[in-house]
Formats: sequence, C-alpha cells, structure tokens
Amino acid sequence: MFASGAISRTWKAAAVKAPLRTFAQSATASTAKKVQMSNLEKDQYINYQRIEDNLAIVRKRLGQPMTLAEKIVYGHLDDAHNQDIERGKSYLKLRPDRVACQDATAQMALLQFMSAGLPNVAVPSTVHCDHLIEAQVGGAKDLSRAKDINKEVYDFLSSSCAKYGLGFWNPGSGIIHQIILENYAFPGGLMIGTDSHTPNAGGLGMVAIGVGGADAVDVMADIPWELKCPKVIGVKLTGKMSGWTSAKDIILKVAGILTVKGGTGAIVEYFGPGVDTLSCTGMATICNMGAEIGATTSLFPYNSRMSDYLKATTRPYIAEWADSFQHNLKADAGANYDQIIEIDLNTLEPHINGPFTPDLATPLSKFKEAVKANDWPAKLEVGLIGSCTNSSYEDMSRSASIAKEALDHGLKCKSIFTITPGSEQIRATIEKDGQMEILNNAGGIVLANACGPCIGQWDRQDVPKGTKNSIITSYNRNFTGRNDANPMTHAFVASPELVTAMTFAGDLTFDPTKDTLIGADGKPFKFSPPNGNELPPTGYDAGEDTYQPPPSEKGDVQVKVSPTSNRLQLLEPFKKWDGKDMNDMPILIKVKGKCTTDHISMAGPWLKFRGHLDNISNNMLIGALNSENNAVNSVKNQLTGEYNTVPGVARDYKAKNVPWIVIGDENYGEGSSREHAALEVRHLGGAAVITKSFARIHETNCKKQGLLPLTFANPADYDKIDPFDKVSIQGLTSFKEAKADGSAIDIKLNHTFNEDQIKWFKFGSALNQMAAKAQARA
Repeated sequence: MFASGAISRTWKAAAVKAPLRTFAQSATASTAKKVQMSNLEKDQYINYQRIEDNLAIVRKRLGQPMTLAEKIVYGHLDDAHNQDIERGKSYLKLRPDRVACQDATAQMALLQFMSAGLPNVAVPSTVHCDHLIEAQVGGAKDLSRAKDINKEVYDFLSSSCAKYGLGFWNPGSGIIHQIILENYAFPGGLMIGTDSHTPNAGGLGMVAIGVGGADAVDVMADIPWELKCPKVIGVKLTGKMSGWTSAKDIILKVAGILTVKGGTGAIVEYFGPGVDTLSCTGMATICNMGAEIGATTSLFPYNSRMSDYLKATTRPYIAEWADSFQHNLKADAGANYDQIIEIDLNTLEPHINGPFTPDLATPLSKFKEAVKANDWPAKLEVGLIGSCTNSSYEDMSRSASIAKEALDHGLKCKSIFTITPGSEQIRATIEKDGQMEILNNAGGIVLANACGPCIGQWDRQDVPKGTKNSIITSYNRNFTGRNDANPMTHAFVASPELVTAMTFAGDLTFDPTKDTLIGADGKPFKFSPPNGNELPPTGYDAGEDTYQPPPSEKGDVQVKVSPTSNRLQLLEPFKKWDGKDMNDMPILIKVKGKCTTDHISMAGPWLKFRGHLDNISNNMLIGALNSENNAVNSVKNQLTGEYNTVPGVARDYKAKNVPWIVIGDENYGEGSSREHAALEVRHLGGAAVITKSFARIHETNCKKQGLLPLTFANPADYDKIDPFDKVSIQGLTSFKEAKADGSAIDIKLNHTFNEDQIKWFKFGSALNQMAAKAQARA
C-alpha cells in the first residue's frame, strides 16, 4: 500500500444488486468434449467446461442473474472461489483463451517476451502484418514496396514467432481483426489483442479486449491477466433497419450518445429483438468502433447469424458446439445493467460523425445544414472504404451495388475513391464474384489488404499539407491528422455505402436518400437503396496462403537483432524505484485539450520505429498542445530557459538525471492501445502523468512501465498549475506544487493502483517484476 496521505483509493461504483433467485440449467451435451479453436490449431480446444464450472461457483456467490459480459468474463476467472467480484471496483484475475498482436505493436511485445527468458508462449498466439504497408499507388505495388522496406522487421517477427510458438500472418494476409473473425474468434471466448479495435471479435460473441504489449506478455507467459471488473452498459435494439441505414449507423448513434469516454470501464452489451436482424459482420462493425467510446469491449449474444458465419468460414463444428452451450452465450432474464440505451432500428437514420472526433454524430437529414453552418469544406476530395471496421463481403457488396447503378448511368467517381479489402479472403472473393471489377470500373483504387490510410499509412499527394479539405471514410477513428498527417483535413466517418455514393457526387452536402445526380444521358436519377448478400452465395475464396504456422520442431531457429539497426533495439530494464520521494520535478508539458495516443506517439511514418524505443521516442508528445504557448512540439527547458522540441527537452532533463512529469486534460491517452505512448515517457525520464482523467488502456500501460498515472481529485485543480511549477510527490501520497515565489499548495490526487500494480512501480516495471520472479525460481 501507499503510505497515508493525500493520494488514496477512491471507489465510487457500487455493486449491482438484484433479487435472489435460482436458475435452471439447460440440458446440454458434455462441455468436456474436445472441439478445436480453429482449423489452424489442431491441438488447441475450446474450454467451455471451465466456463460452466466457474459460473456454477459464481452463481452461488452472487445469487443474481448475470449479463452475457459477466458470464464470459467470470467464466474465465483464475480463481472463481476466492476472487472479489464487484463491478467497477474489483481487479479480476483472468485466463484469456488467446492473444493476437499486429506487427507494429508485436515488435515491442516480442522484445519484452524475449526479456522474460521463456521458451514458448503459454496460450495460442498470433502476429499479423497489417500496419507497416503504406498506401501509395495500389495494392500489389504497395505490398511489394512494404516487403522490401520492412524486411528486417518482418524477418524478426517471423523468426520470433517460429522460435516462441506463435502463428505468423505474412504481409498481404489482411487486417488483424478480419483475420481473427475469419479464423479464430468463437462465441464465449476471451481474448486480448495489442490493438484497440480487438473488440471486433464481439461480433462472434467473444469478449475481445485491446491491451498494451506488456499485458500480452503476461498472458503469453502464463500469468493471470488483470482487469478491473467492468460495468455493463446495455444497448437494447428493437425493430429492423431499412433503406440506407446500416449496422455502422448503430455505433455512430451510440458514439453520439456516450461520447468518447462514456464507455470507459464498461463492456457494451447489445440485446433485444433487433439483434437478430443484423449480420455477423455487421455486429463486428459495431463492436469494432465501440473502442471510440472508450469501452473495454462490446459484444452480442450468440445467434443464428453467427452460426451462419461460422459455417461459411468452414467452422461448422464450432457452430454446433456453441448451439449446445447457448444458455451461457446470452444474458440471464432479469440481468442488471448499469445503464441502458434503447435504439429503434425502424426509425434510425444514417449518420455521419466528425470532423476531428468520432462522437460528433449528425443524422444524414441534418448533415447538409451542419456543413454550411460550421463552414466545413463541402467539396469532397477523397472517399475511402474498407479498413478493419467495414470491409466484409456484405460491405463490399452493398458499396458495389451503388457503384454499379452509377456506372449504369454513365458516371464515374468525382472524388478520389479507395477500397481496402479487410483480408486476402475478402479480396479474392470480391474478385471472384465481380464486386472488385465494378469498383475498379467506377474509378476506385484497390489498396493492399492492410490498415493503410486508416492509421495514417497514406502517402497522400492530392492536396498539399496544411490545405483545408474534407474526406469521408468508413473507418473508425478521425482524430486531427489521423489519416494523412494534415491537421486541416476534415475527416468524417460513415457507412461504406454512403461513402461510395458521396464519391460520385463529390460533395459532402449530397444526400442520396433525397438528392439526384445527372447521368451521362443528361437525365437526373436517384440512387436506389444499397443491397448486397451477407455471405458469398458460392462460398469464400481463401486466396493466396499467407499463413506461417509454428514449426513442429524449432531446430536452430535464431532471432537476431543487429546492434546497429535503426528499426529494432533490444530492451534494457528500466531502473527500479529508489525508495525515495520525488522532489522538485519540472513539468515537461502541461497539455491543453484532447490528447490521444496519436498526439503522444504518432503513427504514420513513425510506425517504422515501433521496434526501436530510442528512435521512436523522438515523436513523444510532439502532437500535444502546450497550454503555455498554444503551440505543438515547443516547450521551455526550465534548466536553460530555452525553447526546444518536447523530446529534446526531455532528453536534456534525462541527461542531467532530472525526472519530470506531464500534466494532462480529460480522457488523456484515448484511442489506440499503443504502449509506446507510455514507454517513451518512461524511457525519456518521465516519472508521473497527472490528468483530469485517463483512458483505460493508457492508464494500465503507464502502470506496467513503472510510471505513476494519477488524477486530480478535483479536476478544476488542473487550472491551478502553472506550466513552470516544480512538482514534488512525497511519500507517494501527496502532491506539492512549488510556485515561483516559493509558496506551495497541496492538491489531492487519486490513484487506481492495487497491491500488485504497486509492485510494478517499485520494481520499475511489470516486466522487471516478471524477470525477478523467473530469476528467483531458477
């Protein structure tokens, strides 16, 4: 425990209470039989028996009906008998079924795993090469260029996976979340992934949670994974969508209701009769973008649409197994939710969210007015569809139906139009079934099966940087500069079919439900509502085989990291806490306003340094707005009085053994799961980050790396701090701020550390603690 003083635990969320009642258990086949997790892992099996056994214990303890989220989470408890269980308060020890990493975050995760000195991963794990491919001219050429530029990193990941027993998906395979949905997700499972959009697998009834690399290392090392017991927000869906409304519009609407932090600390669980009207991939879209409301994850109950998808992706045995386990794949009658949102799909209309934030939701019927009222650029420069959020067969089919109608009237796109297939399987299938030809003929550019512009991997050339312009995407995130590093780009988010229609108009004010276009024959026409098959009528085409399974015999697999590499760097352990108070620390930067992980550790061109901590630290906080001068990447060095870049000043402090702190605003660290946003601060000498509030993943990442993430007990105290104050954290319980005249004020801070997390801080990082335990056992 921390010593007594100003910093203390504060728990505001109470347990959800329900009347004591008994529950009948459905008669099922034995849950102990062996059913494979996937076609690619012949010796790994779905463990429904553990869920059944754990829930029998938890039901007796709680005596109340459970939500689906609770069933899956509590079903994976490490110790169901003794685990404290209280929503919003307890820290749960869990045993996830699997781990997934994308190539940008996998580098640091595997470097950390190597440091732990273990021979093999303890749970099924995979690495997916999707982040390092830059969109430039088109799929094949961009992929070839990426393989050449990133060869050193791909070789490292491939050899590491072979040595430590992970599956490896080569570049060109597709986006991690689509690959997981097609091959690994299963109803009732629990997985963690080193990407914030891991919740995509909730479309198959899986609790899938985005984490930092250090959390992934814990699970791969057979250490129970820790998660604060989530609250549960229920979203009740009634009615049925029609016309231009799509599954994307459900999450766009929810984002407008809950905002970017309204889901923090909660799992969003969808239920109600409207659920059965959605496709499995539509449900995945909704869960994917649930990351933008700060939710721990989102999920849907198992139903026939999921069964259909499992069968279509050659996993009928999982569908049959889930059918027999349905009683634990849906919420109990009378389950209690911390909050309930109701959405009538009959009346839901298409939405467009943005710019600059994914929770600024505007119904399509009011969007034209909003464009004019806010002086948003009406000319649409680029429309982009695909990404991990909306690249399913259904999405591509519905978009192609719009493109075909335009072609039938002699039109081609007025705006630049790009298409990102979510996987090699989707690319091959839409090529086989003709959607790709239609989109190409309409003027579309098919990009590589990768993240591309969605994460800033876009060599955009159509407008100079700094030019005010508008783009619209079917992606999930639209922070300032996110897609093209241009802070003047107004990025809007909508369904892929709406994006497609707008590219033919070239105008953001175009409403395809009301407005007409002029065909080549000079006559006006109005688009018909989009249509398309949920699943391919003649089956999926797997396309090129890009998967590398773990070798049955490792032989002499070697993992090499050159000491002169500028892409990869072996990790050195962070220093342990010296047991002393932290006194008179300068504030490196007092951040003003929104500060996402993109602001703290930019992606785009910086992705190439994700495996080299010192090099990537040169982007630390360069996008954050300095409250002192309203400038980015310009802070005053309190030792010299000179202004320099944020990393430059931090390096000077570090060289002089002066620890420093960051002051942040609301929801600090929202967005991506990238742990580099914490690692860089720690690497360059940061000691603490003090904010009004944190995003869940970033707060955990800071703790894992031995930083002190603290929050103001009174958020208004943020305004009392001058950027040139000195800060003392004495006894790790009080925060003192030294004013220029020598006076000091006490500001109460809160923390969310538990006993185990305090050990991470004292050891210098969670990895240091893991290594110490391994050494003690040796």
